Amino acid sequence: MSNDLMHGKERLKTLIERIGHEHVELRLQTEREHEAQLFGQGTLIFNLENLYLAPFVIEFGLKLTGLYGVARRNAERVLIKRNLIRSASLPRSFDGFTMLHVSDLHGDTSLGAMGHLADITRDLVYDICVLTGDYRGKTYGSFEKSLEAIAPVMASLKQPIFAVLGNHDSILMTPALEAMGAKVLFNETEVIARGNDQIYLAGIDDAHFYRVGDIGKAAHAIPVNTYSILLSHTPEVYREAAHRGFDLMLSGHTHGGQLCLPYGVPIKLEAKLPRRLGSGAWRYGHMAGYTSTGAGTSLLPVRLNCPAEVTLHTLRQG
Repeated sequence: MSNDLMHGKERLKTLIERIGHEHVELRLQTEREHEAQLFGQGTLIFNLENLYLAPFVIEFGLKLTGLYGVARRNAERVLIKRNLIRSASLPRSFDGFTMLHVSDLHGDTSLGAMGHLADITRDLVYDICVLTGDYRGKTYGSFEKSLEAIAPVMASLKQPIFAVLGNHDSILMTPALEAMGAKVLFNETEVIARGNDQIYLAGIDDAHFYRVGDIGKAAHAIPVNTYSILLSHTPEVYREAAHRGFDLMLSGHTHGGQLCLPYGVPIKLEAKLPRRLGSGAWRYGHMAGYTSTGAGTSLLPVRLNCPAEVTLHTLRQG
């Protein structure tokens, strides 16, 4: 066993005690063997984000069309979006409950956006903050620069903060994220109480690339007919989430396409799902959902026809 891995496991000692050695070992093994893999791992046959030449090809194409400068400037603008979610099963005391949803920071590839984001979020009013993964820029390698880049953003967020990991993240990032104030959920459930009423917030590990998300395990602790929310980095698990009885699922991962045709039509979503679930609010059966376009960018700090966002979700009875 390498010294880095031994030290990594030592840092994860508390997490191992909480979620079990089996999950941590599986995640670490998958990272060692597959994290930079181009073909065969995850829900897609080909993993564009792991292609070394992809950023250079995209940059060349944007410069060739004269759109590179615009795309760079667009990537630094982060909008505050608001989403109203109505549900008859929401307890009365949670009427008006608000969640700040932040996703896909990609710290080291989104320095411009990170520079503005702390100022944008600092004065927002909400009850809890949820983070839906992808704190690292690349899908592999070191993550220290990413953690350094997102630290001011994390410091601007109000407690409590709940988070999940994405396909860009190593489980070894967990101690640092929790030291910044986030409770990282690994197929776990938290109870949120107001007076005598409760709702349940569950979070699963990455189900896109590492495929270690377990919705059944997360849902096991949730009583029937209780309002429940699922945090999943990818929205690709929407069918199972609805089948398990979740009322709301919050996700990211797709970036809304990041580089889109006019009117926000995505060229590629890097996810196996209907395009209507690729960004913004949607419904599947009884379950409401929301896919954030993310605050940061993957591969390159560029965006076209697809603004970056953080989202304030407000729950209402009815």
